[in-house]
Amino acid sequence: MHAVMKITLTKTFILRCFLVSLFLSLPFIFLYLLFPQQQPFHNPVTNKDLRIRPGYSSYETYIQRQLNKTLNPRLRKIWTTRDWDRKIPVFARFFEELKEKKLLQNTSKALCIGARVGQEVEALRRIGVLDSMGMDLVPYPPLVVKGDFHNQPFNNDTFDFEFSNVFDHALYPERFVAEIERTLKPEGVCVLHVALSRRADKYSANDLYSIQPLVELFNHSALVHVRSVDGFGLDTEVAFRKNGGTRHHRF
Repeated sequence: MHAVMKITLTKTFILRCFLVSLFLSLPFIFLYLLFPQQQPFHNPVTNKDLRIRPGYSSYETYIQRQLNKTLNPRLRKIWTTRDWDRKIPVFARFFEELKEKKLLQNTSKALCIGARVGQEVEALRRIGVLDSMGMDLVPYPPLVVKGDFHNQPFNNDTFDFEFSNVFDHALYPERFVAEIERTLKPEGVCVLHVALSRRADKYSANDLYSIQPLVELFNHSALVHVRSVDGFGLDTEVAFRKNGGTRHHRF
C-alpha cells in the first residue's frame, strides 16, 4: 500500500513539474511562432562562372571588411563631394533609359541596395521617381537607411523597382537575390550593374564571369533586358521582372 502511494505521489509530482514547465515555456513558444528565427546561411554557391572569394572565417569577418570600406573617412568625403556631382547625372541617365524601356515609372516605389551615401537615390528623385530610398550597412539620412542586403529589413512585396551595383560584394549571392525577390512586388523589376570576366575591387566577395549564374539565381523572375554600360567599373546591365503572383516569405 505504501509503495502504491509512493508511486502515485511520484506521478503527481512529475505531472505538476511538467505542467509548470509547459506553462513557463508558453511565452517562449509564442515568441518563436510570432518571430521565427532566421535560418543560418548556407555555404556560398560557387561554380565556374560565379566564384566566391576565400578568406572569410565568419560572417562577422565579412561584415567588418565591408564596413572598412563603407566607413572609410576618405572615401565618404569623396562620395559626398567630387563623386556626388560626377555620378548623379550618370545614374540619372541610366534610370531615364530604364523609364523609356518601361522598366521604371515615376510612380515606382524604388530601393537602391548598397547605396552608400545615396547617389542613386538622389538620381531617381531628380528624374521624378520620388518614392525612392537606399539601404546600406551604414545609414546616411535622409536618403539611406541601415540594412544588410543578405537580410533586408523590409516586408514582402514592398518595392516596384530595386537597383544595385554591389552584387560583387555579396558573400551569399543566392541570399542576395532571394531577398530581392522576396521584397519585390509581383511584376516588380530588379536591375543590376555587374562586372563580367574581370575582377572587381578588393572588397568584392565574388567574381562573376557570365550572366548565366544570375539567370539561375533569379528562379522566380524572368530575364527581360541585358546591355553593356559604362557604370564606374561595371560593364553590364541586367534586368529581371518578378513573376506575377509570386510571393515569398523570410527564411
